[in-house]
Amino acid sequence: MNNRRKIVAVLLAACAIIALVGCDWVSHLQATPTLQPTPTPIVIVVTATPAPYTTTVVTADSEEQTVIDVYARVSPAVVYITSRIIVRDFFWGAQEQEGTGSGFVLDREGHIITNYHVVQDADQVVVTLSDETSVDATIVGVDAGNDIAVLKIDVEADKLHPVELGTSADLRVGQRAIAIGNPFGLERTLTTGVISSLGRPVEGSEGQATIYNAIQTDAAINPGNSGGPLLDSQGRVIGINTSIYSVTGGSVGVGFAVPVDTVKRVVASILTLGYYPHPSLGISGLTIAPELAQYLELPVERGMLIITVESAGAGERAGLRGGTRRVRIGGYILSLGGDILIGIDDVKIRETGDLMKYLETRTEIGQAVTLTIVRDGQEQTLQATLGESRSQ
Repeated sequence: MNNRRKIVAVLLAACAIIALVGCDWVSHLQATPTLQPTPTPIVIVVTATPAPYTTTVVTADSEEQTVIDVYARVSPAVVYITSRIIVRDFFWGAQEQEGTGSGFVLDREGHIITNYHVVQDADQVVVTLSDETSVDATIVGVDAGNDIAVLKIDVEADKLHPVELGTSADLRVGQRAIAIGNPFGLERTLTTGVISSLGRPVEGSEGQATIYNAIQTDAAINPGNSGGPLLDSQGRVIGINTSIYSVTGGSVGVGFAVPVDTVKRVVASILTLGYYPHPSLGISGLTIAPELAQYLELPVERGMLIITVESAGAGERAGLRGGTRRVRIGGYILSLGGDILIGIDDVKIRETGDLMKYLETRTEIGQAVTLTIVRDGQEQTLQATLGESRSQ
């Protein structure tokens, strides 16, 4: 009886995390703890940091001089972003709320990159450059899933100092990491550290998508740093500082950045289309664990049990089958009997999150993929062409 209760409990927990893969982004089981981004707070704008100048410090050692040179070269590209939201109060009428964050200049056409959550729901966005020029910005496009936003400002080209984008594909743990931003409203503050880990999945707040392959760093990141650049020792952007893990609200040496390779892919699409289209199979599924497999008498212990297949979606076109037998388990009704997805191309699928990560980081719309499934106890392969997610 105890074993049966344990299996039912596991099944109920699994039911609670049904994920709509490629159609919507919802919570799923992860090996790492849930990491919640810290919102950009309302801060008082203090006196601007004087514009940096290039010089050599006689007493500085080579490592210090490297950081000094990076700051002198890159800090003029870092901008101060103020977002204003008008909220209506029952008693007092319209009230203005203000939040701040960071960003950086992408090009001399006036494009600015920042985090989506820095400008989310903003009625007005103001960008302040390093020379204290403040201008209204328009939002070109956003991708909430990767916490990226592209802004546009109209200023003279000689006021803009674009950054150099690096690559995140060949980063190594232990490399120097340099963050520049506006923590607590303190303009163009520099902090240094190292890359602490790579490939972290960072789950967004309030149901937002998981950011995959995030860079973890111990360079101090605080509220207001969001949207600012994370740099290598050559001053190249390797990520956008996006969130911290903290129980106090301040830095405890665990910060995360969106990798620049993701940034380049998303920004290129936003500049072309106005948004980033997420690739999709158009299926929803349930993570299979050994206890669940035993309870449902499934032929495999790991994989993704397909529950529904979206009409006219990539999965349906490929021939995937969803559940056909409706079963009530506790307060849930599930459709069982569908295909079990156990692989996509050369990647094994042990849970729904494996598929979500693969689609988000290694595929694009229109790409052909090979699906390995188990149907009626037999393993077989299907060919699918990825479509666009219907939920952006």
